[in-house]
Amino acid sequence: MSETDPIPFAPRRDALRPRCESSQVSVGEFTSVTSFNRHELSAIMAVYGRKVAAGEWRDYALDMTRDKATFSVFRRAAEFPLYRIEKIPRLARKQGAYCIVTPTGLILRRGHDLARVLSVLERGVRAVEA
Repeated sequence: MSETDPIPFAPRRDALRPRCESSQVSVGEFTSVTSFNRHELSAIMAVYGRKVAAGEWRDYALDMTRDKATFSVFRRAAEFPLYRIEKIPRLARKQGAYCIVTPTGLILRRGHDLARVLSVLERGVRAVEA
């Protein structure tokens, strides 16, 4: 093998799954995971950036499985997530593919439009006047 020859790579054995929906990332004929696309991630990161600048959030985690993609937001790195922003493609025609979930499992908002779903996180805390 010389320096100009390409290096052949073989796919992992667990990646050999049948093709599913178009919202999943495909490599050749192998389907890997459900993920957020560039526009969805930029909308999520815009909200995340504003909350980090305000000092409310500090860390995040991405989890992509075959059935759903999750963006978890943390106040501190060693805690449970404050919110989970989930994309579940199989619910796209029913309730909407996007939802915001609290640590207790309460769904704050679900819908078809990610920007409207993320608007629930934009609301600030207001003082109640007596």
